[in-house]
Amino acid sequence: MDKNVVIRQVQEENTDRLGWGSLSWLVGATQMPGAEQTFGIVTIYPGKRNPLHLHPNCEELLYVISGECEHKLGDEFFSLTPGSVIRIPRGIPHWARCTSTEPLVAVVSFSSADRQAESLEGEEIA
Repeated sequence: MDKNVVIRQVQEENTDRLGWGSLSWLVGATQMPGAEQTFGIVTIYPGKRNPLHLHPNCEELLYVISGECEHKLGDEFFSLTPGSVIRIPRGIPHWARCTSTEPLVAVVSFSSADRQAESLEGEEIA
């Protein structure tokens, strides 16, 4: 078995850099054909947030490694710190804003290998 099919490292060519932060993709249909979910690392810069968006074809799990954020999920707000996990159901609008002086670094996992994201503010999601 080819080890690249089951083992990956974060690579620059699989990282989407945006004004608010970055998304580094480790697993997904593109990175690992045959995968049944999407998995990556998100970084959000201090004071920045990703645009309000939703995922029409999958749910998302976000686990905070370092930094802190305020997370808007539907009409509710949640404070997340290292060790926190939030489940974002399919189709629910959400965003995350880094509230710490250090960047937010979190693991993100989606229940589809072909994660889709629809921006509700017209800005790029990745």
